[in-house]
Amino acid sequence: MALAYIVLLVIVGITAPVFVHTDVNQITGNVLAPPGPGGVAGTDQLGRDLFTELLFGVRISLTIGFLAGGVSMIVGVAIGAVAGYFGRALDTVLMRITELFQVMPTFVLAVVIVALLGSGLLRVILVIAALSWPATARVMRGEVLRVKQLEFVDAMRCLGYREAGILFREVIPNAIPAVIPLAALSVAGAILQESSLSFLGLSSPDTVSWGRLLHDSQNYLFEAWWMTAFPGAAIFATVLAFNVFGDAVGTILDPRRARS
Repeated sequence: MALAYIVLLVIVGITAPVFVHTDVNQITGNVLAPPGPGGVAGTDQLGRDLFTELLFGVRISLTIGFLAGGVSMIVGVAIGAVAGYFGRALDTVLMRITELFQVMPTFVLAVVIVALLGSGLLRVILVIAALSWPATARVMRGEVLRVKQLEFVDAMRCLGYREAGILFREVIPNAIPAVIPLAALSVAGAILQESSLSFLGLSSPDTVSWGRLLHDSQNYLFEAWWMTAFPGAAIFATVLAFNVFGDAVGTILDPRRARS
């Protein structure tokens, strides 16, 4: 079910401009009209169709989730692999940096950075990615420490392969399955962080995301419940789906979790 929901979201995000011919900023009804025949999800404070905004918000939220989550995974895998494989002083330095990022209040730091640098979409993606890699790095490091002790790694050295070649050709491909479940969790975390930043008014004002819709609904919580309920439900369902999917992938890749 979680995978089917995620696939549906991706399809909606790709095809929304094709099937929804209404401009997302077009005023299509009365101001703050409740859900009904005039609009499945009602209208917002400017009379724009909320359902259309939700559909277009899928694109922004998923784009941020996949890009920020993907960049954080790449950074985490690279740092964890290098630290675990080469060890010694390099491992110590990289892990201390990782621990420094883990003990910092990342959301507060993200708020400060975005407020200082500006609320462009690219900046938000880079800030989220820059603060989300430590968990991946630690898991990758642990798995690399395990893999590099296996006999085939010693055999590669005996055959004359360089350490960098062994790392990229053998160790990383064999260690990467351990962090695949974290990819789904990274996407979910990125969507949630972007929504939180948008709710505070720190995301791009020129884009329609679910968090931005929540931000716009703050002054209408009691007179227009649908402006909060539908974007909030979309964020909740999407984050839950990615977390359930990530947990299921982790169980498949590690059968021991299913028996525990």
